[in-house]
Amino acid sequence: MTGFRPRDPGWEARVAGSFARQSAMRSIGASIARLEPGAVDLRLQTDPAAMGQQHGFIHAGVITAAMDSACGYAALGLMEAGSEVLTVEFKASFLAPARGRRFLCRGRVLRPGRTLTFCTAEALALGEGQGGDDAAAGAGTPIATMTATMIRVVPR
Repeated sequence: MTGFRPRDPGWEARVAGSFARQSAMRSIGASIARLEPGAVDLRLQTDPAAMGQQHGFIHAGVITAAMDSACGYAALGLMEAGSEVLTVEFKASFLAPARGRRFLCRGRVLRPGRTLTFCTAEALALGEGQGGDDAAAGAGTPIATMTATMIRVVPR
């Protein structure tokens, strides 16, 4: 439980609907694993042959994109109805190579604001047999962390 209260009673449908329109997330094999006000977990099921780098690991850009989206949707869930979110900046640190096919990217709001929202994310590599309740409990190998700043925008 995050302790945050959403400003929009329809926040879950809004976040899920926005995520469903993201072709980038579909192309890398990301799906929503968990939604809470101020927290989003994305499950990433991907193929090193399609999304790998020259050493056979999943490319850092794929992991970074999923962490960025997890942060963005964690922030969006706390924003007023009619809001959208864009990334202002992020910094990613890689702790280990992204080995395997299954990952969990957890985005969390650190401090929500009227315009800017500050977030953090972590990416975990999930071994075989991990990914259900184990992933929610924290199983997995940490491979990356991120800090990010999101901005609230109102589409015209």
